[in-house]
This record gives sequence, C-alpha cells and structure tokens, in this order.
Amino acid sequence: MMKFLKMHGAGNDYVYVDCFTEPAPADPAALAPRIADRHTGVGGDGLILVVPSPRAAARMRMFNADGSESEMCGNGVRCVAHLVVARGHAPAGAVTIETGRGVLTVVVQPAGPRRSQVRVDMGEPLLEAAAIPVTGVGAGRVVEVECAALGPHEAWWEAVGLDPRMTCVSMGNPHAVLYCRDVAAVPLDVVGPRIERHASFPRRVNVHFVERLARDHVRMRTWERGSGITLACGTGASAVCVAGVLTGRTDGKLSADLPGGRLELEWPGDGPVLMTGPAEEVFEGIWYGD
Repeated sequence: MMKFLKMHGAGNDYVYVDCFTEPAPADPAALAPRIADRHTGVGGDGLILVVPSPRAAARMRMFNADGSESEMCGNGVRCVAHLVVARGHAPAGAVTIETGRGVLTVVVQPAGPRRSQVRVDMGEPLLEAAAIPVTGVGAGRVVEVECAALGPHEAWWEAVGLDPRMTCVSMGNPHAVLYCRDVAAVPLDVVGPRIERHASFPRRVNVHFVERLARDHVRMRTWERGSGITLACGTGASAVCVAGVLTGRTDGKLSADLPGGRLELEWPGDGPVLMTGPAEEVFEGIWYGD
C-alpha cells in the first residue's frame, strides 16, 4: 500500500510519491507502466519519486510510462518543487532540486494550497552532436540539418508546410525540433515514434513540431521519449526556445503554447534557459498494488 499524489504542469501529468514520508517503491521501473496506465492504473505520463537528497532540498527520480528512467522533466521538476514547499520540506522561494541534469534552482511562488507558479533555471543547453547525442550529422552543432529519421518524402509534408531540417538540443535529455506551418495537422502518432527510435539517436529522442506565430510566440506539439504524445514538455519547450534563437526564427523571450497550457521561456543566446509555468495538485490516493 502506497500513498501518492497526482499533479500536472501544463497538462503534463505524473503520479508523485513523497519519499520523505513514504517508503520508495522497490522497483519503480516496473511500477511506472502499471501505475501510469490510464485504464487500469492511476493514469499519467509516468511516475516521479521525490526523495531526500544530501545535495539539495529534494531529489527527483522520473520514470516514463514505459518504465524507462529519464534524466530530467521540466514540468515534473516544477511539481516536485511545489510538493517540497507545500508539504513543508522546504520554505517557499528559491528551492534546489537534484535531477539527472544536476542540481537546479527553482523559485516557488504559492498561488494557493494546491497550486504554485514556478520558475526553473533549466541549466545551459548542450549543443554539440556528441553531447545530445546525435550521430551521422558530423561534429559541432546540429542546426537545420536534414532529418534522416523522417524517412522518404510523404504527402503530409506539403499539407503541414514541413521544413524537413531539424535542430537538436539537449536539456539533459535529447530533443529534435522541426518547424511547420500547421502543427495541428502533423500525424504525430505516426512520425513521433519513427523519429524517437531512429538510429540517429543512440539514446532515443524527444520530438517537437513547432508553428511560429510571432517572433515571441509559438505553438508546439510533442512526442516524448518513452511516453508518447503528451500535453506539455518543459525541457522540450526550453529546447524550442534555444532552437528558435539558433535558427533566427524567434527571440530570446518566448511564449510557447502547448496543448495543456502556456510556458514562458528565456534564453539570450548563452547561459541557462529559464522556464516559468504552473504546478498543480489534482488528487491524492492510495495505490494498493497486487
């Protein structure tokens, strides 16, 4: 029997376990697909453990809906920071959270007992092909490079106004960003898994299709590595902000509209990416397991 909390950040929803008060599950990788199942489990994009840390106010361990463990989740870390403050493990304001990306500084502004607005220092993007990682594209930055993972030309490319060149960024996890005219019409359920698992990406990749609305405003949709289509991706929105600056398509301050809500990003061209968005509790419950 395990107590849990369901939370979401801009619709990117996870099951959270407060391991300050609950024992950590013995096999979280095996538990994640079961508890994240939207028919027979709690439902969510995965499982996140909030664990005591000697280096920070808390440590985040994040498992995708397929059980794979990821280094970082931007929406997840906002919710972790909210939980840490709301449950009294740290005071409001600047909070440090240990992630697979390292220790991040997060500023929590409570907006009620179950909701906070959270600003995250996402760290500096990694831009070299080997660091992302991406293969078959040469050394250096991967900026507007032909995306071999798309495969042969298809009719939907014209229908959505696709630019088949990708820009790749790591925010501690790998991202491929592609631009198009009509993001809603992209067959994401087909092309997302094709790109995610292509041989070009040794650790798989998160895939984002982006429609530019203005120099400071985009609309985007995401296929997340290990989880599929999600309503929001904080590291992905950060990668989109970086890609927009690198390609000259958008400015360093950017509003990103995702199916689950809006995130605000800042990246002046060097240094860390800053991301601001909501973290909201949905409900608490008890997982009985087998």
